[in-house]
Amino acid sequence: MDQLVTDNTEKSRFEIQDGGELAGFAEYHRSDDEIAFIHTEIDPRFEGRGLADRLARAALDTAREQALAVLPYCPFIRGWITKHPEYTDLVPASHRARFGL
Repeated sequence: MDQLVTDNTEKSRFEIQDGGELAGFAEYHRSDDEIAFIHTEIDPRFEGRGLADRLARAALDTAREQALAVLPYCPFIRGWITKHPEYTDLVPASHRARFGL
């Protein structure tokens, strides 16, 4: 199916669509040069398709492209970074211990 991740700045969240339907989102709070991820959710109808992985990767790639420091308050985003250490550098070194990274 056609999957697309977009940054819905009006709602402060990255959204993933699958076949034209909203399948999930990653909410954030952005301030200056930081982006704090606070909640990620995938609709149960879309679970098991790897959409959360695709959403996290797209959101973090966007943060990297925009040179934003990432504060992973969301347990899913934090866990995803743990499993993909090549993204740890997005979290400021001074905050890594706080997030267990």
